[in-house]
Parts: sequence; structure tokens; C-alpha cells
Amino acid sequence: MANLAKPNLPRFAVEVYQNAYLPEGGDRVDAIVTVTATGGTGAAPGYPPGGAPAAVAVMVDCSGSMEHPPAKMRGARDATAAAIDTLRDGTRFTVIGGTHVAREVYPGGGRLAVADAVTREQAKQALRRLSAGGGTAIGTWLRLADRLLSAADASLRHGILLTDGRNEHESPEDLRAALDACAGRFTCDARGVGTDWDVKEVTAIASALLGTADIVADPAGLAADFTRMMETAMGKEVADVRLRVWTPVGTTIRFLKQVAPAVADLTGRRSEAGPRAGDYPTGSWGEESRDYHLCVTVPPAGLGQEMLAARVSLVAPETDGTVQNLGAQGLVRAVWTDDLASSTGISPQVAHYTGQAELAQVIQQGLDLRKAGDSDGATAKLGRAVQLASRSGNADTAKLLAKVVDVVDAATGTVRLKTRVAEADEMTLETRSTKTVRVKK
Repeated sequence: MANLAKPNLPRFAVEVYQNAYLPEGGDRVDAIVTVTATGGTGAAPGYPPGGAPAAVAVMVDCSGSMEHPPAKMRGARDATAAAIDTLRDGTRFTVIGGTHVAREVYPGGGRLAVADAVTREQAKQALRRLSAGGGTAIGTWLRLADRLLSAADASLRHGILLTDGRNEHESPEDLRAALDACAGRFTCDARGVGTDWDVKEVTAIASALLGTADIVADPAGLAADFTRMMETAMGKEVADVRLRVWTPVGTTIRFLKQVAPAVADLTGRRSEAGPRAGDYPTGSWGEESRDYHLCVTVPPAGLGQEMLAARVSLVAPETDGTVQNLGAQGLVRAVWTDDLASSTGISPQVAHYTGQAELAQVIQQGLDLRKAGDSDGATAKLGRAVQLASRSGNADTAKLLAKVVDVVDAATGTVRLKTRVAEADEMTLETRSTKTVRVKK
């Protein structure tokens, strides 16, 4: 475990959990890599009290549907005000109103405000004038947020996006292009209020921008949710941390997935980082711990042979374009043996998270089949989900599943589809399907 170059920022540690033993001819190596950041205070010279220089954009849906019912617009105004109250002094911030176009609500003029008692009150006055009308083109909101945030002298750039409807006034390709343009430039949490928005759209936004996605079915819950999101954002102290994976000649990476606190496939996000090394983005970090599942294919070797299958380290870009090594690394090994007990054992961590990844997948498949009218297929998939949630102790997901199916026997995954399911319950299950429980070490 080693300190970052900047004093008083988190120290990173990497732990690897695996069964390194392979049978003769075996070529697949699985490992769970736990990354933990501890000890940050954010009190480094030149940093504001409580954390690194930060810039935040709050994007509020102001389309016409936000007035149906009026509680949605009121809830959005109150939630944004609560988020602004949670900002650290010195944080740069802006509020964006989103319809089929994006406009600066506060402070305007292509600038960011600096959070203090005066600017918070001014922002809340501006929020009172927000009204609903127009369409929805989320890509324009994100591009405006990117322009404003990129001008800030801040190492941490974060967005909060709220929508209540589908992205009907731009093409899926336009939204995808906006996400590609913004990826790596700022992180973003996305929220859907009510039940008229598209879960896959909102979760895709959060996934692309390495943030969280969730449903707030009742607008009355927005203020508390926005406060929690902003508190988490204010606790981040290191931006754009990357997992660097080096593999020897002949070794290929099958996949790299974040598996806790939520499942997110990072495999396709690799950027090359020198001979046989690649970087995978993980976003911003405060004091926290996350788990990753790394799977590699190694060239088979003879019995008794051992090799380094992968080396995992952490890096972060500097303002001068260089990359700083954050001083922690983990080694993934492969050892070939004819000991059947050793080579057939499965790491408890690998087994747990393989099940959690399958759980997320079968929930999505089950809900898609249910919407398509395939009751038998949906029952089978959601029954498997119930079984996996029960087996792994994922009580939160089990409770959400119980609102969509009647559980006859959780251990065997025997369920019946409910004939009537509240739309909010189904959307909550779909939105939160990727959330996982940590393995008991």
C-alpha cells in the first residue's frame, strides 16, 4: 500500500482472490481483484476543505411532462436546491434546464458559480423560476454540461441528471455520440422520476459515464436522493482512476468486470497502455472498496510449471499528460498440478461474483421475456434469479423479485409470475438488477 504523490489523499491497496491451480491442459484463470482506497482527508495544500477541487453540473428535465403531475417539477426544484445546499464551499457548479435544447439556468453566461452562501441562495432563486415545457433531447444536456465543466479548474467533474421521460427528440445515435464524447471527461449519476422513462436509456447514461442509475418513483423522494448523491460526489478525492492490467506474451484477457458494488462490464473500454498492458476506467474514488472479476486465457504449461498470468495496478493521469502510478498492485498466478482436489476447487470469491453477474443477467432476460409475453421463459429466468439471490444472500434483490413473482421455493427457484405488477416495482427491479452484495471474506 502506498501514498499518492499529493499528500493526504487516499492510499490504494489491491488484493487478489483466486484458485491459482489448473489441471494439465488448463488455460482459464479467474481472479477477484479487490481495490480499496483508505485514509483520504482531502486536506492537501491548495485543496478546499473536505476534498479535491470539484465542479458539478445538475441537469434538470424541464420538458412538458414534468408538470404531469405538478409534483414532479416541484420535487425537481426542491431536490436541486437540496443538492446545492450539500455542495462544499469552493465547489464550482451550474444548473442546466433540459428540454429539446439545453439552457443555463444558473449562473449563465457560460460560467460556473463558486459555492458559498450567496451563490447558493442565488441558485435557489433561479430554480423557483423553472417551468416545464418542450421536449427531451438528453444528448444536448450532456454536451452543455461537458462544455461548462471542461472550463473549470477542477480535478473532479461530476454531473447529476434527472429525467421523467423518454429521449424522444433526438435519435439514439445522437445520444450515443454525446455519451462517447463525454466519456472520461466527467462522471454522471442518472435518475428517472415517475414511471414514464426508459430504464435502458437511463442505465446506459450512467454506465457510459461511470455513475449510478436509480428510480425515484415518488417525486417526494427526490430531495433525499439528490442529497445522498451529492454527499457521495463531495466525498470523491481522486478522479479518473484506471485499472492497468499487464499480461505476458501468449495470454489474452477474456473479460474484466466490476462486480461490486454493481456489475459493470469494462472489457470493451480498454485503452492500450504500452506493451501488453491496457487501462480500464473506474471513475472517481473516495474512501471505498470495489471488486473486479478478471478472467484470462493462458498458454497451457506442463505439470509443476508456474507463471504470472496478469499484474494489476492502479494509475491516474496528471495534468501535464503523464500518468502516475498509484503504488498498489496485485499478481494473478497460474500453477499446473495433477492434484485433483487443488485444480477443481473454485475460489469462494469467484463463485460468489459469477453468481451475482448471472443474477443481473437473468433478471434482465426475465423482464424482457415478460414484456414480450413469453410467460414460460420469464418464469424460468426469474425463478433462476430468485434462486441466485437466495443463495448469495442478496436480500434487497430478493425483496424486489418478490414484487414481480410469487416465490414457491427460493432454494429451487420455483416461482409463479404475478398477474398484476405495479409498473414502479418492475422498473425498480430492472434498474437495480446490477446491484450486488459483497462476498463474505
